[in-house]
Amino acid sequence: MYRLLIAEDVFEIRNGLSSYFPWKEIGFEVAGLAENGSQALQLLEDEQIDVLLCDIRMPIMTGIEVARQLHEMGSPVKVVFLSGYKDFEYAKQAIIYGVKNYIVKPTQHDELRQVFREIKLQLDQERKIAPKEAVLAEDNKVIARIKAYIEEQFDRATLEDAAKLVHMNPFYLSKYFKQKTKMNFSDYVNQIKMQRAASLLESLDYKIYEVSELTGYSNAKNFTRSFKKFYGVSPKSYRQPE
Repeated sequence: MYRLLIAEDVFEIRNGLSSYFPWKEIGFEVAGLAENGSQALQLLEDEQIDVLLCDIRMPIMTGIEVARQLHEMGSPVKVVFLSGYKDFEYAKQAIIYGVKNYIVKPTQHDELRQVFREIKLQLDQERKIAPKEAVLAEDNKVIARIKAYIEEQFDRATLEDAAKLVHMNPFYLSKYFKQKTKMNFSDYVNQIKMQRAASLLESLDYKIYEVSELTGYSNAKNFTRSFKKFYGVSPKSYRQPE
């Protein structure tokens, strides 16, 4: 099943699209609903989404703006636009941002079915580009390289630098890393930092503020807060247990 996000500000349309169209029959599941473009972008960041079915005119952030941001980030998510009428200017912008499908409301089931069957064929073809075993081996290699980078540069590791290292864009790497490791990139960096901090605290060679600096914190208070959140005790208590 491919995962679909529906972004539509009108509840009746959003509910109708999600509840009354037989998505599973054509290989899709509704993985999320958004009522504006900002919500859609957040869900796209948090969830593994293959296709976005998106109204063009929405409050806070339009569908065009969502498509523009996805295009600039190099997102692989396929976008299908919904609009109340066929607008040439919108159609031109859609092409610029890589949006190939444009459905005029009210949506007809036959048209939806045809568009999404074509998208499924594209997604199927993309998945067949490399054998599963080769993909898995490459995934393991990429994740191992990212983890090695974090462990070596834990005090200054950034998503942008990790993305350059493995030739991915940061947006895609963030989702990719979470999908493969079940952890956010930032959470993994923090985990390594806290493990190194604990190791340094077990030695009496460093003062707490020095441990803070060695693990990439310019502010000792922020370090103490992060350490306590991670281990449940302050650095001082960790070093001198009762």
